[in-house]
Formats: sequence, C-alpha cells, structure tokens
Amino acid sequence: MAAKIDIYLAIIADWKRKDIDAVLSHMRDDIVWHFAAAAEPPLRGKASARKFLTRFGADIAEVRWRVFHHAESGNRLFVEGVDELVSPTGIVTVAPYAGVLEFDGDLVTGWRDYVDVGVMAAQRKGEPLSAQVLELMDKPAI
Repeated sequence: MAAKIDIYLAIIADWKRKDIDAVLSHMRDDIVWHFAAAAEPPLRGKASARKFLTRFGADIAEVRWRVFHHAESGNRLFVEGVDELVSPTGIVTVAPYAGVLEFDGDLVTGWRDYVDVGVMAAQRKGEPLSAQVLELMDKPAI
C-alpha cells in the first residue's frame, strides 16, 4: 500500500495534466467528495466526480496546486495548501485550503476540502488578493 500523501500528490499531478481518468482511478466508485465542504453539497460517486471535473477543468488553463503540510492517521490524510487556478483569460484565483481524505487501501473513499468560496468569487470579480491570502500562499511546498 502506498503512503497516502503519495497518492494525493499523484492525484495533483494527474489533475495538472487534466487527466480526469487518472484522477478518478484513485477514487472508489462510491466516493463522497465535498469539494467545498461548507458551501456546496457533496458529489456522490465517480460519475458525479467526472461531471464536476469536466466542467471545472474547462474553466482552467493552468493549475498550481501545492501542499504545505500533511499528516496521516489511520485511514485518513490531512492536508494544508493552496490551489492557484489560472483561467483561459488569465484570471488567477488563489484558494488556500485544508482537506481530509479517507482511504480504503489505496483508493479515496471520502474527500472534504475546506475552502472559502467567497474569497475565490471576489478574486474572479477582479478584487486583489488580501494580505492574509498572500501570506497563506507564500509557503514552501512539500
């Protein structure tokens, strides 16, 4: 069995290439994915995850997803990082996040990302990055 952080980093590498099939290969068929845990209902199952990734990926030209810290406990991986997304028109959206992933062997069964969607929406409208977001994104990645 691979280390959970290695699986997560593989998912990130797959997503940066926009290889949806590769991303989904790390998920169990019945995955429950809270891509914005407090703001949106979860995706349930790979078919829903595929729809989301296809739609979300169409609005992204470049992904600069980084992990700063992680910890593993039992079947869980806890992560902290920042996701910088560049739209096809060049708009950069910075999303500091924390996440919890649950595993069954090497497959992700549950995924909860905690991110402030209001901060992301403000950036999409052209508002500058706040001092706290700049501070959160200025950390070395693992």
